[in-house]
Amino acid sequence: MNEQNQPLNRLTAEQLQQESLDLLRLHRQPENNDDALMVRPANHWIQQASRRDIPLMLFGKFWHQGEVCILFADSNLGKSILAVQIADGISKGAGHFPFNVEAAAQPVLYCDFELTDKQFEARYSVDYDQHYQFNPNFYRAELNPDMDVPDGFDTFDEYLIHGLERSVIQTGARVLVIDNLTYLRSETEQAKDALPLMKQLKALKNRYDLSILVLAHTPKRDLTQAITRNDLQGSKMLMNFCDSAFTIGESNADSGLRYLKQIKQRNTEQIYGDANVCLCQIGKPFNFLKYEFLSFGREWEHLTRPKADADEGLISSITELKDQGKSLRDIGKQLGISHQKVDRILKGQAAKASN
Repeated sequence: MNEQNQPLNRLTAEQLQQESLDLLRLHRQPENNDDALMVRPANHWIQQASRRDIPLMLFGKFWHQGEVCILFADSNLGKSILAVQIADGISKGAGHFPFNVEAAAQPVLYCDFELTDKQFEARYSVDYDQHYQFNPNFYRAELNPDMDVPDGFDTFDEYLIHGLERSVIQTGARVLVIDNLTYLRSETEQAKDALPLMKQLKALKNRYDLSILVLAHTPKRDLTQAITRNDLQGSKMLMNFCDSAFTIGESNADSGLRYLKQIKQRNTEQIYGDANVCLCQIGKPFNFLKYEFLSFGREWEHLTRPKADADEGLISSITELKDQGKSLRDIGKQLGISHQKVDRILKGQAAKASN
C-alpha cells in the first residue's frame, strides 16, 4: 500500500511511543499514587494551606493553634498552676499581656494526673469556700482508680491513649492539656519510648484538629547554666517531634520569682529568649492561684552565681536606686526581684549600720 492509500487513523511508531509515554506519565502522577508519602507540587500545598485559618495565639507567642507544645520545668515550680491558668484563658477566649489569647473561646480537656479533686479545690477557692467558677468549656479529667485494662489492649499506656481519644470525642475538645507526660509513658528518656508517644500525640492532633500542651519534667540540672532543649527529659526525640516548647525557671535572685523562656518555636520568631525572659510570681489575689506577670529580664541575672558576688552587687544596686528616691516596688521591678526582698535587704543594711 502506497503512502497515499494509508488509512487516516493509522499511527506511526513515533506516535505510538509518545502515546505510551503520555499514559505512563498520567499513571505516575503523584496524586494517583498515594502511599506512605503524599507527593504534590509545592504550589499545591501552598494553595491548600491558604484555605485554612492562620494559627492564632493560645498563650502569647509561646503556643499557637494546631501545635503540640511541651511545657517543661523542675518539680515544684508551678507547671500545673500555669497550665490550668492557660486552659482557663483558652476556655474563655481571654488572656492578658504578654500571654494573649487570640483564638475564640473553645472547649478544653485538662487531663490532671497530678492532683486529687480536693487539692484542685484548694487551689481554686478561698479555704474551700467561695469557689472559682470555671467556664463550662473547661473539662477536667483524672484517672479512674477502679479501672482495669480490658481485653483487647496489651498495655495500660495503650488503653490510656484510647481513653484520651474517647474523651476528646465526648467533650468536643479542641485543646488537650496533659499533666503530665509520665502518665502516658513511664520511660520517656529513651528514644524508643519517646518516639511512639509523640507519634500517637501527632496522630490525635491531626485526626481531631487539636492543639496539645504536654507538661514534662527536667532531670537534675546545673543551675548556673541557662535552660536549653537538652534539659528536657528525653529531650532529643521529644523536641524533634513537638512544634513548640517553653520552660519555667526559678530565679536565684529571688526564690519567689519564676521566669518563662521560649525553647522552640515554628509559628513565630523567638521573642522570649535568654535576653528577654518573662518574669512572674505566683499569687492568689482571691480564689484563683495563678502566675502574675511582673516584667521582662535577662536569664543570666537569675542563674546561680557565687553568693558573695551576687549579694554584694545586688546590695549596691538597691542602695544606689534607693538614694535616687525610687520606691521599693520600682527598685524590685528594675532589678527583677520582689519589693519584699528589697525591703528585707534595706532593713538588713540599716541594722548593720546601726551596730
